[in-house]
Amino acid sequence: MKATIYHNPRCGTSRNALAMLEEAGSDVTVIEYLKTPPSRDELKRLYERAGITPREGLRAKEEAASGLAEASDDEILDAMMRDPILINRPLVETEKGVRLARPSETVKEIL
Repeated sequence: MKATIYHNPRCGTSRNALAMLEEAGSDVTVIEYLKTPPSRDELKRLYERAGITPREGLRAKEEAASGLAEASDDEILDAMMRDPILINRPLVETEKGVRLARPSETVKEIL
């Protein structure tokens, strides 16, 4: 099975999700989203496919998220494009769907 993970190697949850994908024998494409962030349209597509809103995909504990409490989904996506650290990770996509793998075990739903 092919899988794509939007990954931050410094994040334990992201490393765990990647390990689960590899242990399952997935052909994994790893995208370090801080170095190569998804486009706005791609991120919107991923969230729609995961069934979550950009607000649910927001890494709210980042200082840069503090001003987004009243922001619209479009404003949140714009903020994520300016500062990719606001994208919560890991986002994992397979042919079975997309999951924000928090906790990392959530990735099993799409294997």
